[in-house]
Amino acid sequence: MPSEHIDTRLLEELTEQSQDLNSDALRITHGALDDFGQAAEPAQRRWWQRGGLIAAAAGTVALLGGSRAVADTPSPSGSTADDIMALQTAASIENLVISVYQTAAGLPFIKDGNRTVAAFIAKTTQQHQAHAKAFNAAATQAGGRAQNGPDPTYKAVVDQALPGIRTPADVVKLAITLEDVAAQTYARNVGQVGNLDLRKLFASVAPVEAQHRATLLAVQALLAGNAADLITIPVDPAKLPAAAGGVGFPDAFYKTDNASPISEGAVK
Repeated sequence: MPSEHIDTRLLEELTEQSQDLNSDALRITHGALDDFGQAAEPAQRRWWQRGGLIAAAAGTVALLGGSRAVADTPSPSGSTADDIMALQTAASIENLVISVYQTAAGLPFIKDGNRTVAAFIAKTTQQHQAHAKAFNAAATQAGGRAQNGPDPTYKAVVDQALPGIRTPADVVKLAITLEDVAAQTYARNVGQVGNLDLRKLFASVAPVEAQHRATLLAVQALLAGNAADLITIPVDPAKLPAAAGGVGFPDAFYKTDNASPISEGAVK
């Protein structure tokens, strides 16, 4: 298609919409977290009023080895132990992603390389930090502990991959893996947690991670096609390869086959 027939204003509008998606998601995230915290306050007062009875019952169940009963025992917010583990696992994934992006930002070929890639990493790191903070805040409001460590399963993947990272393409490949598991996990969590506000929380963060993955898939395609000079905003759409229009969205419906179990990153 001749370049004069391409309305570049549409691409600029899509870029703005992409930024708006994250802003809107953060507003929903904060709103859900506020609602969750407000719901937790009266329940928490009731919790302490009958804390001795519940603590004794929980201790008896633990001694008898009844882990399922403990998981179903409501927390101060009305959430279950499964809800808390899901939040802790989500925080552990965020912690690992933050660590990887921070490491990548210090690599010479990232720091002194493509400015758009470096800017994406910096901005995305901030977003993941906000997500980790939200998940941990919800976990503590639910009566659990904050998870400040990394997801153990994917930390092993990262530890294996980091020594072999030599190029921006290597960084992008690893980041795609982590963004994908985050998006899949949170999408599945929406149907796993019992609290409505927690569902909103996971539902608000999942599309942001999916957006990160879509962006990285497009960057990966351009790097593979020796077109790193096209990784820029704004971009001349007339110069983009045909595959660039769909490579970021390979699935009509987001899969959750590789979602992490809710207990994977729970505080032990």
